[in-house]
Amino acid sequence: MSNEFAELERGTDEIIPREEFRKRLDEARASGVRLRIKAGFDPTAKDLHLGHTLLLNKLRAFQEAGHEAVFLIGDFTGMIGDPTGKNETRKPLTRAQVEENAQTYKEQVFKILDPERTTIEFNSRWLDALGAEGMIRLAAQHTVARMLERDDFSKRYASGQPIAVHEFLYPLLQGYDSVALRADVELGGTDQKFNLLVGRHLQQAYGQRPQCIITVPILEGLDGAQKMSKSLGNYVGVNDAPADMFGKIMSVSDSLMWRYYDLLSFRPLTEIEALRRSVAEGANPRDIKMQLAAELVDRFHGRGAGEAARTAFIAQFSQGAVPDNIPEMTIAVPSNGIPVARLLKEAGLVASNAEGTRMVEQRAVRVDQQRIEDRTLLLAPGKTYLLQVGSRRYARATLTAGS
Repeated sequence: MSNEFAELERGTDEIIPREEFRKRLDEARASGVRLRIKAGFDPTAKDLHLGHTLLLNKLRAFQEAGHEAVFLIGDFTGMIGDPTGKNETRKPLTRAQVEENAQTYKEQVFKILDPERTTIEFNSRWLDALGAEGMIRLAAQHTVARMLERDDFSKRYASGQPIAVHEFLYPLLQGYDSVALRADVELGGTDQKFNLLVGRHLQQAYGQRPQCIITVPILEGLDGAQKMSKSLGNYVGVNDAPADMFGKIMSVSDSLMWRYYDLLSFRPLTEIEALRRSVAEGANPRDIKMQLAAELVDRFHGRGAGEAARTAFIAQFSQGAVPDNIPEMTIAVPSNGIPVARLLKEAGLVASNAEGTRMVEQRAVRVDQQRIEDRTLLLAPGKTYLLQVGSRRYARATLTAGS
């Protein structure tokens, strides 16, 4: 196995077809022709997180191997909304919303990709021009039966949940992107496999050599359970401040740390294996986790930012220091006091009373730097309290007696 193939296979879930991909690499190397590698992103939100960067990291690996990277912004398809994994029809975005989000994507991706070797495309360039006749011809290339083979569509159909006709267009339009770009390889998450295969089918229908497909795993969020998502609050944002990014990485479990090393680190595989052995031989996982956190902070904030964040983290959490500029607020509470879980919610440190209670039960709450284990504790008015949840969330709340 060539070093190039091994590096490009690293961190992937599936390569389809694997031997065809290897053959294309060999042909490209022999002829000096660069492969065109496509990765598409619908700008349905403003911020990218580490889950998105798995594709960007792989796109960067292709750049470093000398191939052409196409970062495709789905400004047209973003208005439809990808139905993958959804149990209901998504509300379409306006073109203005999509264009605003697309601009932030362009700013964030070059924290990973080499701007000199990246082609940025917008799929409205060819999809706007497709027109009604072209859309009908495109729709004729696929059947409803094939669409219903897709897991989320089949489940919704079987349960009687509505499927809008425009949702069937999404996989076709994503596939047509590959036709328009003459892609040799398309990258996507494992949840995109159906759409990627549609691209192969359409390229054959349009007389092109079908693209190879590389899927990458879905990255678990900080909770280690669910997909990393801003809506779930378990994410690390590409634009997070260095201290926040470092602290979030340090909050993951020791077992999840290795998953993040495998999927997010640029360290050689041999070096990661050496780190695993060092932990097995007694090294503190916290110190290994700090190396990963520093690497990621450096990547998104520049060389030296990771070490500065590490130093601040040690001072703040290992030595008991309280961060500067924590939120301060005044909260009116009953004269007999307020339950600690409710106060955490009022201070914006947790999303609900239930989460506050859970944090107390997990021994993750401190008041005035003292760990709280009694979920029935009432905090009285007339005082200012320093509140802390976990290792990163702080607030200073002055309680006054309400009416």
